[in-house]
Amino acid sequence: MSEPHPESRLAHFPVAFFAMVMGLTGLAIAWRKAEVDFDLPWSVSVGLVAVAATVFAVLSILFIAKLILHPAAVRGELAHPVQLNFFPTISISLILLGIAMLPHQPLTAEVLWLLGAGLHLIFTLYVLGVWIHQDRFEIHHINPAWFIPVVGNVLVPIAGVPLGFAEPSWLFFSIGILFWLVLFTIIFYRVLFHHPLPERLMPTFFILIAPPAVGFIAYTQLTDSLDPFARLLYYSGLFLTLLLATQIRRFVRLPFFLSWWAYSFPLAAITIATLTMYTQTGAVAFVALGWLLLALVSLVVAYLSLRTVLAVVRRQVCVPAA
Repeated sequence: MSEPHPESRLAHFPVAFFAMVMGLTGLAIAWRKAEVDFDLPWSVSVGLVAVAATVFAVLSILFIAKLILHPAAVRGELAHPVQLNFFPTISISLILLGIAMLPHQPLTAEVLWLLGAGLHLIFTLYVLGVWIHQDRFEIHHINPAWFIPVVGNVLVPIAGVPLGFAEPSWLFFSIGILFWLVLFTIIFYRVLFHHPLPERLMPTFFILIAPPAVGFIAYTQLTDSLDPFARLLYYSGLFLTLLLATQIRRFVRLPFFLSWWAYSFPLAAITIATLTMYTQTGAVAFVALGWLLLALVSLVVAYLSLRTVLAVVRRQVCVPAA
């Protein structure tokens, strides 16, 4: 069998690749939080931000090339009930890079934040429009990746508040929390009363952790307090983490897909949330849990990076779907 032509591989370049940037940047932000909270003598976060920015630049060039050379393939993804939901990983990557760069390059961070927040609002409106007016989607199409377009809005206040955009931050936060509750209900209905998720999408269960964990971080940024609602968000995210940890044998048996990157950002989010709980409460238990989660997400991202490189070299990605 002949090898795929390079152009055909570009045509099958998946927008879900940008989930790599989310995982890498989430890890960088988690390390930055640990470095500040514990006055660490090294700066792992700076190197991780550089890696994440480089990966984002490379992926952006490839995706723009696909958009120019294979526009029909991009339109196909935009019409797909699953792939559609990964387009906002582009805008979320911009927002996360803005958050990561805020302590070092505030002007660059503000530009990235403005671009990311604006683009994410466009994606949110577009995806919701598709959901409302579609006539092809069925209940088995929904999976936790559907959180990405609308619940991703809760990320915006994390850099928006320090940059002075308090009211827009409340707008984005409200959108994210509203649709988190709606989609969470629908997804659990689908999981309980319909066929299980296909293997390729099983890792997306970890996305369930992200909305409450990120919501907690954003809410404490907006209110500068640890009130009952903040605790509800954090402990919801922590419980979902524990629930998925008890299912680990099911996940380790799965073959490698790009969807494995769904493990990374949610684990980074609950790590950052746990370290935030430590700064808010001073409880030593959150120190131990925070270090455990930071070690775990670091190992997960390193392993995912290795598996992704091997998959690219072996031509197991950017190929037609089975």
